Amino acid sequence: MNKETGIVQRTYDFSVRIAKMCRAIDARGTDLVLVKQVMRSGTSIGANVEEAQGGHTRRDFVAKMSIAYKEARETKYWLKIMRDIEMVPAKKLEQLIDEGGQILKILASILLTTKSNSPKSPEE
Repeated sequence: MNKETGIVQRTYDFSVRIAKMCRAIDARGTDLVLVKQVMRSGTSIGANVEEAQGGHTRRDFVAKMSIAYKEARETKYWLKIMRDIEMVPAKKLEQLIDEGGQILKILASILLTTKSNSPKSPEE
């Protein structure tokens, strides 16, 4: 399994875990805002990775993977806040934070490799 194929499934699985966690939280007020934020950014990672697979150009692929990377960073941020205000048991959040960190590293590697292998022409 190559990095791109593996990251598609991994980010999909991460999105499912985020969605299940958010659905399980009985959120109101500020908690609801946090749930919406982490749901949006957490599921956006996989959506952008999936879109990148259909990119018409290398530049399009890099743009979508870069968005996925930024969304993964944002998701980690929201998860850490949720952990630190004790909104969800820390053990459950630590697993998601760790997985988010691993996804970040994979996305960074894919971006670095893709950019270093890119032709220097403006079309790509």
